[in-house]
Amino acid sequence: MGHNLQSAVRLRPVDLARGHGLSTQAVRNYEDAGILPAAVRTPSGYRVYTPRHARALRAFLALVPGHGHRTAAAIMRAVHDGATGEAFRLIDESHAQLLDDRRTLRAVEQALRDLDSTGPSPGPRPGDTFVGPLAARLRIRPATLRTWERAGLVRPRRDPQTGYRLYDEAAQRDAQLTHQLRRGGYLLEQIGPLIDRVRTAGGLEPLEATLQEWHGRLTDRGRAMLAGAAALEACLRADEGSGDGQQPCLSEPPAAAPPA
Repeated sequence: MGHNLQSAVRLRPVDLARGHGLSTQAVRNYEDAGILPAAVRTPSGYRVYTPRHARALRAFLALVPGHGHRTAAAIMRAVHDGATGEAFRLIDESHAQLLDDRRTLRAVEQALRDLDSTGPSPGPRPGDTFVGPLAARLRIRPATLRTWERAGLVRPRRDPQTGYRLYDEAAQRDAQLTHQLRRGGYLLEQIGPLIDRVRTAGGLEPLEATLQEWHGRLTDRGRAMLAGAAALEACLRADEGSGDGQQPCLSEPPAAAPPA
């Protein structure tokens, strides 16, 4: 009876692989990377896994969609090292990043609403707007516009006769959007990808679909984090109360003799 019980909890790499659509090499790689606990070896050198390894693999694969491969791997390594505080800190950092991304999206939407509400600017045609008038309208220094230009956030063209900067409608839009986000406390390197989204969309109206897609991705990440947390908690609880003879994920496994 005892022999049958022990045999029932022994898993080969292929057993773990098949259950998750992985290759056996991927399972070995996960062990080598510390994502799975170290496996016991038979006298002939074959790896023997247990339900503990299966639970760790399920938890890792559930964490990846919400946290990314690198962070999910770091979380599992911390768990196996008994450093649960570090594991939870990594999880908290991912949630903080998601919250920051939500705030960025809200700032972009507010900036776009502000642009829509102002309507076209009075005075010269958009293509005839020079650095001075645009800076005055935004209440910033001309040097600030030139800094944004060097960062790639604003792209004025040059008058072929005078060499002066000319800001067309798109350049003015980018300057206004940059100004709104800077007022919201965002750094230039954070603003760049947002400006690129506006340019790729071809203007403000087509950007609506992009914003909805952005909302959807953030929602998916949030739900994936919940699923990952549930899987990790299930792994920890099952290991703490398991009857498979394995140590819980919360502590280092003791050296085990090779199976008979």
